[in-house]
Amino acid sequence: MMKYTRLTKEQFEELQEEFINFLAVQSITGKEWEEIKRVKPEVAEEELDVFSDLIWEGVLNNASYLENISAQQLFLFKVEESFMKLIVIKTTNKKIDFTTASGYQWLQKNFAFDEVEFFTANKDFTGYKNEDIFSLVSQGAIITKGSLFNFFNKIVN
Repeated sequence: MMKYTRLTKEQFEELQEEFINFLAVQSITGKEWEEIKRVKPEVAEEELDVFSDLIWEGVLNNASYLENISAQQLFLFKVEESFMKLIVIKTTNKKIDFTTASGYQWLQKNFAFDEVEFFTANKDFTGYKNEDIFSLVSQGAIITKGSLFNFFNKIVN
């Protein structure tokens, strides 16, 4: 049973070397892998799922910041040990789109004006930390280095 989702074909291609090492750790040669795919496709599927979960687990363990940006809202997350800090930035100006370069530049210049609202919160993890982070990624958040969070965190504090 998978914890996360299977990697895409493109992701597997990018991680080909890591996948070969994953199979090698299990003493599966390239020739044996081709045989497994042909004769026991369900076993091959399980291997792909296990590898996908391992990759996701590594990525999620290292995720410290996430961003989910829509036209009028920014959701900025900082992952702590048992909770996430959240900064939400909204604009009431319907002409602004934060997903565009001009909208983002507008925000940088106008964040102190009435058209921009800030909200902050702490959110405890509902259970397993990585599953909560994965849920955000599944909803469109991307893992970042945290420059936006840190910039706006100075402003709200």
